[in-house]
Amino acid sequence: MCPQRTLLPRSTPATSGMSSRSIAALLDRLDARSVECHSIMIVRHGHVVAEGWWAPYSAERPHLLYSVTKSFTSVAVGLAIADGLLSLDDRVVDVLPDHVPADISEQGRRLTVHHLLSMTAGHRTDSLAEAWRLEPGDLVKGFLRVPFPEAEGTRHTYDNPTTFILARMVERVTGRGLPEFLDERLFTPMGVDHAEWDRVASGAAFGFHGLHLTTEAVAAFGELLLRGGLWGDRRLVPREWVELATSRHVDTLPFEDGSQNADYLCGYGYQFWMSRHGYHADGAFGQQCVVVPSHDLVVAVTSANPQPQVMFDALWECLLPGVDHTESSRDDEILADRLRRLSLAPVPGSAAPERSVKARLDAFAEDSALPDGTTVVVDPVDGGWLLRLGSSLTVEVGHGEWRESSPLGRPVVATGAWQGGTFVAELYVITTPHRVRLVVDADAGTAVATWNIVPLSSPDLVLHLRSPLMTRPDVA
Repeated sequence: MCPQRTLLPRSTPATSGMSSRSIAALLDRLDARSVECHSIMIVRHGHVVAEGWWAPYSAERPHLLYSVTKSFTSVAVGLAIADGLLSLDDRVVDVLPDHVPADISEQGRRLTVHHLLSMTAGHRTDSLAEAWRLEPGDLVKGFLRVPFPEAEGTRHTYDNPTTFILARMVERVTGRGLPEFLDERLFTPMGVDHAEWDRVASGAAFGFHGLHLTTEAVAAFGELLLRGGLWGDRRLVPREWVELATSRHVDTLPFEDGSQNADYLCGYGYQFWMSRHGYHADGAFGQQCVVVPSHDLVVAVTSANPQPQVMFDALWECLLPGVDHTESSRDDEILADRLRRLSLAPVPGSAAPERSVKARLDAFAEDSALPDGTTVVVDPVDGGWLLRLGSSLTVEVGHGEWRESSPLGRPVVATGAWQGGTFVAELYVITTPHRVRLVVDADAGTAVATWNIVPLSSPDLVLHLRSPLMTRPDVA
């Protein structure tokens, strides 16, 4: 891989007024709660004071951010507004007239950029699935056809198509694709040259999810916001937009499952969540960019964590008490050594027996990543294995180590072992929070392949190993 460009200066916790023991306490808490972290970066006074990646994840790899993407789309909207091409009062029907259904409601006609940004269009639940069902070829039109039981501007509902529509509006008024627009105005000036985007079948970026960035790029985005849109001495985003987007515009409601999520009950801005301390960009399964202006602090996290509130509790209870409290340089060295050695566990077991096995996949298992009947072949190679899944996937698997291959364009990193008569492998889709656990019963000739967390876009492993990932119906 190409060497990673450094975006932020480095310092030690002590030099930047942070307790290294508080950072260690944060790591201890995450371990105790069995939170699967992939990376963490802590920035104080503009300097990275702690950074770590749990192998096989690493600093140079972009990671799927899920809905953290929404906050970048918000910045794109702000830039279009600053250019005089869009306004908060512009209506969807006026900017995208070719996507207006013939039977649009009066409320649908009234929806503005403000309603989309604040997710107050009037739906009571996320309209994504219903909108795509109604209009498989046009998500904007489908969204406008889903009934609005609440008056616009009165109730916040986390509603993914609002951000998709914002992305299309930015593209319409700027004449640029969302990725190209943000490359020109944000990423290239910041020095970020590794932004990747998942797309719908037409090639358009989702806008509401699908952006892949390195952890440092996420942290740098948080630092840009913390500085009011300044990057060094260059203004990339108007201060007024940063302040507006990261201010509370509407109350947020408790989650329907009754879970206690204090940092999701503090209100919503323009594609940003308010927190008990500061605000955050938030993505499914624990992708977070947390900005705490009162402490001149940014924390970027990638993970496979279905309970993100655990991370916020750890930040506030373990990390914040260490602000403006420092320890010795020896404590900093102990922390730095711990961060260098972070790792997820390889599959335990033996490299023996060195034999080939052929099995058929049984997709009865919940969260299956491959179709029923897929042929699975395991062949020993160079102290590891070559794994063949059906006719299109060949994956290298290491023993006691990770081996990388890119059978369809996107990398997969795998480790495995024999456990008695069973072969077990973990296949990390390494630019995402997701991995597949393959279990092959050699005697029975059967196998199962299940996700740790099923990807929101599709359970099909083959789809997630293609680059770029393209899914969902075509959107004109």
